[in-house]
Amino acid sequence: MRKTGRPTSRDVAQAAGVSQSTVSIVLAGKWAGRISPGTAQSVRDAAVRLGYRPNLAARNLRLGRNRTVLLVVPTLTSMFFGGVHTGAARAAAAHGFGVVVYPWPEVTGLARSPFAAAHEAIDGILASSMAVDVLGELDPLPQVMLDSDPAGEAPTVNFDVAGGTRAVVGHLAALGHRRIGHVAASVDAWTFRARAGALAGAVRDLPAGVLTSGRTAIEIGAARTAAGRLLHRRDRPTALVCDDDLIAAGAYKAARELGLDVPADLSITGFDDMLLARAVEPELTTVRLPAEQLGAQGMAALLELLDGRRPGSVSLPVELVVRASTAPVASVNGQGVR
Repeated sequence: MRKTGRPTSRDVAQAAGVSQSTVSIVLAGKWAGRISPGTAQSVRDAAVRLGYRPNLAARNLRLGRNRTVLLVVPTLTSMFFGGVHTGAARAAAAHGFGVVVYPWPEVTGLARSPFAAAHEAIDGILASSMAVDVLGELDPLPQVMLDSDPAGEAPTVNFDVAGGTRAVVGHLAALGHRRIGHVAASVDAWTFRARAGALAGAVRDLPAGVLTSGRTAIEIGAARTAAGRLLHRRDRPTALVCDDDLIAAGAYKAARELGLDVPADLSITGFDDMLLARAVEPELTTVRLPAEQLGAQGMAALLELLDGRRPGSVSLPVELVVRASTAPVASVNGQGVR
């Protein structure tokens, strides 16, 4: 009698002339070094020919896994975190995992679990731009921190934000700028502390370099006020370095309220290279952070943890994107470098 219904791993094993355990090893992608390439290909061919699909629910129960990862981000309104999710979800899907997004705006406050029993719903956690101890209540689930302090116990995937900041200062210095203002994000997070430290060091190394700073929420109105305070100084900066493209948009508004032309009277730089950087006029010189790559690398590191390996921490390169918001200081009030 002809067998009907959904094909099983036993059917695949019989068609390929191998054991069921060999089928499981091959279809789990763990055959390298254990099974010959020819046998692995025979198993895959038989599975395709029979239309076999593994029973993920049974497999997950056997492995004690939910095949679900929690991605914790400070906000859902930022395009940056949308990119992080896109990269993480794509990498997860390639390994049969799903991603649940959980916004937790208190980046330094202890995050509460969105589940009654987190270990029964998720396998591990990615947290982007959070303090290292924010996930304390979610221990002992495997965790990978993104854009966070590498001094913590969890593996991290970060951007080279210090290098990006130094590249900004190098660019401005080459244009003759020495009086630099920092419109800093008032968020107590590693990434902003790293930027501030790198900026202070780079300006300190400039001959006659002077750094002034003001803190602001990452919001256009607040940034306009903070930038305005710096620009009202008698020794006003000839360039403003902003911690975020949104902050830079506020700096544009402050400059124009004072009748200053960007970049003829004032150079402005941002950080992130979101769509806003090309929407403002003139287009913004900024540091490009590959958000999707951050999410994908973070997911790869978390999957290593789930496989019992210990991934090393990673620092992703960034890119200074020079556009029309920066110009030589010689044009500032016609006074050249002072």
